[in-house]
Amino acid sequence: MANNIHILGFAGSLRKHSHNRAALKIAQGFVPEGAEMEIVTLDNLPLYNQDFENDEPESVRDFKEKLRQADALFIVTPEYNYSISGVLKNAIDWASRPLNTSPLVRKPTAIMSVGGRFGAVRAQLHLRQIFLFLDTQVVTKPEVMITNAWEKFDDEGHLLDEQAREQIELLVNNLVKKVRETAS
Repeated sequence: MANNIHILGFAGSLRKHSHNRAALKIAQGFVPEGAEMEIVTLDNLPLYNQDFENDEPESVRDFKEKLRQADALFIVTPEYNYSISGVLKNAIDWASRPLNTSPLVRKPTAIMSVGGRFGAVRAQLHLRQIFLFLDTQVVTKPEVMITNAWEKFDDEGHLLDEQAREQIELLVNNLVKKVRETAS
């Protein structure tokens, strides 16, 4: 690990003005001194196809290389049909294969979600299950689940809920702390 902790952040939404992407930008603003967060999108990843596992498309190779180079991950997930989005599942499927060389194994990772009445709690639970299998080191506290997003974000994507902002800041700091503990 370099002196500066490099966090790779992405949201499981393709919508340009999604609340999940807005929350990711807010998290980026809370990264403490000695760390940085690079935000990438999942827009260019093709659908996972095992036929191309040994000859991955360039966008997949680039994504996996960014995952490998990152000291930690910060993922924001929406909830679709009681689960994570297909976009996010697709990215994880590409990154997890083959398992013995997956950049997700033992990678410190923070998860948060933005959604409706339940704040995408079921999506977070499902994502945690997936990462349990992949041996990804998920930061467990605080659990940040922003409910009723339409009430908590303004039209420009600013988060108006101060308690949610404080939780995001704590989650970012706990992720950085986990990376430092893992490195020592």
